[in-house]
Amino acid sequence: MALIREMEISDYPQVIKLWSGTEAMLLRDADSQQNIAKYLGRNPGLSFVAVDDANVIGAILVGTDGRRGYIQHIAVSTRYRGQGIGARLISSAVNALEKQGIAKTHLFVANDNLDAQVFYEKLGWFPRDEVRMFSYNSSSENNV
Repeated sequence: MALIREMEISDYPQVIKLWSGTEAMLLRDADSQQNIAKYLGRNPGLSFVAVDDANVIGAILVGTDGRRGYIQHIAVSTRYRGQGIGARLISSAVNALEKQGIAKTHLFVANDNLDAQVFYEKLGWFPRDEVRMFSYNSSSENNV
């Protein structure tokens, strides 16, 4: 059984490899090692990895604004899917957020990632069709 533990920046090379190989994962320049280190520093104890021996086989990146939790990225290696690892990662994150007094958590799923949507709905998550996400980019770099 995979061990779930807090994500450390030393996990980054394995985590970014996992995320990069995950279908429908939307990665940007903001997912650089330097930026993830800042994110983990601002959101300690909220992001987790699933480890089999020394190999990262699952990862979840989570933060909070103090009112709500936000799951940014979650992935499980295809070889390990169907074993409850994704559900355990989400549970670890939600429990860590609850300890900080955060009762509601949001996540973003690509519109065409139907498998992920089915997965989250099975875990009790529900779509929010009454809102639409807008973004603003103050940088000249489009991949931020």
